[in-house]
Amino acid sequence: MAFSFLTQELAIDLGTANTVIFQNDQIVLDEPSIVALDNHTGKCIAIGQKAKLMHEKTNPGIKTVRPLKDGVIADFNAAEMMIRGFIKQVNSKHKTLFTPNLKIVVGIPSGSTEVEIRAVRDSSEHAGGRDVYLIYEPMAAALGIGLDVEAPKGNMVVDIGGGTAEIAVISLGGIVQQESIKTAGDELTSDIQYYLRQQHNIRVGEITAEKIKMAVGAVIPDLTDEEEPAPFIVRGPNLMTAHPVEATITHQEIAHCLDKSIAKIETSILHVLENTPPELYSDIVENGIFLSGGGALLRGLARRFQDKVNIQFHVSEDPLHAVARGTCDALKHTDRYSFLMR
Repeated sequence: MAFSFLTQELAIDLGTANTVIFQNDQIVLDEPSIVALDNHTGKCIAIGQKAKLMHEKTNPGIKTVRPLKDGVIADFNAAEMMIRGFIKQVNSKHKTLFTPNLKIVVGIPSGSTEVEIRAVRDSSEHAGGRDVYLIYEPMAAALGIGLDVEAPKGNMVVDIGGGTAEIAVISLGGIVQQESIKTAGDELTSDIQYYLRQQHNIRVGEITAEKIKMAVGAVIPDLTDEEEPAPFIVRGPNLMTAHPVEATITHQEIAHCLDKSIAKIETSILHVLENTPPELYSDIVENGIFLSGGGALLRGLARRFQDKVNIQFHVSEDPLHAVARGTCDALKHTDRYSFLMR
């Protein structure tokens, strides 16, 4: 392998909300999955954080696009620009004379269709990937949490991302039962926007709703004292008069407004458990169920699920990067893991 230094290995978690890239066990990029395009030429003006600053604040000459919707590529062209731009950003840190051969592992939702899988593979190849492997996100999340996915025992993972919530039971390196639903971070953000319109007569954008979710997002009204966040003050135009108004939002209100969406995730968890073979079910009861993804950061989520399902829930450490870490682990063992797709 005289030219092994010319091979570059990247693990990419292509998320609806954020894209995370690992290289040599380090996070080398963590940026919002968003692209700003020139409306006339279609050229890419900015990607990632820079494009996010422009989101919902553009003039008619610029449009911002989120290339992924519900965890899958919705805008092929923008996705390719974004992946290529991110890989370029990673490479700009170390200059080489040659363009390295790219070996990439990309995480995809477990409910992806053949067409969606091909879109991710094609985008990665067009962005310069020579060796492209794909891994299902719940499997990557399980690896990232540190579970032994190849052992003959059942592990259950609930990964709540931006576009999809993935619920899967894993055993012997395969997914035994899975469900992928489109109720996840984005849906919760639009729930908050809708609630503010209905209850407070305030119109807020996606970015503000996202801030509210992070500041006072909760799924149960009675949090412990140390968990309880300070109320969030939101300002915006009144829907009727367009005069500026402000409202104080508490976590109890958010828990009430997210209730329906969280209940959908609960139903899916119960559905997957219903169809799980009894031997694996008893393993899950013994080990508990693991939560990962940005949604796992909602206050009181593990407690609410536990009360509903009667099985212990654990929030993994650094749940935001669990899928990316697992993808990174898969990259190191591409020869060994049979569940990676070429």
